[in-house]
Amino acid sequence: IELRKWLKERKFEDTDLVPASFPGTGRGLMSKASLQGQVMISLPESCLLTTDTVIRSSLGPYIKKWKPPVSPLLALCTFLVSEKHAGCRSLWKSYLDILPKSYTCPVCLEPEVVDLLPSPLKAKAEEQRARVQDLFTSARGFFSTLQPLFAEPVDSVFSYRAFLWAWCTVNTRAVYLRSRRQECLSAEPDTCALAPFLDLLNHSPHVQVKAAFNEKTRCYEIRTASRCRKHQEVFICYGPHDNQRLLLEYGFVSVRNPHACVPVSADMLVKFLPAADKQLHRKITILKDHGFTGNLTFGWDGPSWRLLTALKLLCLEAERFTSWKKVLLGEVISDTNEKTSLGVAQKICSDVIEETHAVLRKVSDMKEGTVSLRSQLSLVEALRMEELRILQASAEILSGLLAPFS
Repeated sequence: IELRKWLKERKFEDTDLVPASFPGTGRGLMSKASLQGQVMISLPESCLLTTDTVIRSSLGPYIKKWKPPVSPLLALCTFLVSEKHAGCRSLWKSYLDILPKSYTCPVCLEPEVVDLLPSPLKAKAEEQRARVQDLFTSARGFFSTLQPLFAEPVDSVFSYRAFLWAWCTVNTRAVYLRSRRQECLSAEPDTCALAPFLDLLNHSPHVQVKAAFNEKTRCYEIRTASRCRKHQEVFICYGPHDNQRLLLEYGFVSVRNPHACVPVSADMLVKFLPAADKQLHRKITILKDHGFTGNLTFGWDGPSWRLLTALKLLCLEAERFTSWKKVLLGEVISDTNEKTSLGVAQKICSDVIEETHAVLRKVSDMKEGTVSLRSQLSLVEALRMEELRILQASAEILSGLLAPFS
């Protein structure tokens, strides 16, 4: 209620959407009427929190003085921490009050929970954590200059915990909005804006929307292409992301996500190949040179074309090695090559299924023993369960593809 009053003061017209609580997704927006094709939300520029907002605030003079210039991201995080600390004195209180108190991105998870994530996601999560910690550490000198704005020691205002909350707020909730270059900020892209009310919309991979800033109306608009019935939850799509990406960037997993997949690492590719293959090193070099060591996956519709192509090249018989270019173009070289590569794909799939079962057993044991980590462990469990379903679907498809060769 307070947020809607606040938005109205900033010229936001009432919409056909109202905040509501939904089973499964939690808080979101419900439609009061049937929707399709029209603008669902038109949020005036005055409601958006951008680097312009930050520069116009009491932080502006300090940002303008600091060298080297702070990044647009750091400016937004600093503003959020400062306004949150101001409490009732903040002009943004009505918005800050509805923001999550904590987040579930991997950067906020306990190390023993991060250890249970699939290897590619674990590596990205650790990289993300290091990046946030580096940003915080490098900003402490700048934070110290803000002491005149606070009665308390600036270190207690800009704690790592407060900074992490602000970073997650921007990372999980910002919309894309290219701002004009601010001379007092670093040259990094200034493309994030926080959009009160609009950011209550939850993600669904099954809907189509158009979201952009309308230069004529000076409003950030969301137009739906998908139909939404009266009194249903209205969704937007954050992008065609797989579940590992959704968990890394937004802190949740989408069930039956059509974009979900299970990545296969380069190490896993060679695990089930004969060690005696004298051409193996050369084959791996060819795959690297042609960009075939990344984005290899199992999906709902089986092993990806890229994964099978990489395996076909790795399984090439010595006498057919000169045909490697044809393999990369998708040509069938021989029945033996087809059967061998499908067999290796099946072994990789079985191996990852076993590993996933083992992790799920460990998660279940930890949930029994560590009550404080239960919600974090449930997130890993949701991701691993979804990946298990994908792997089982892929295993069935591979059995079907191998049947003609038996």
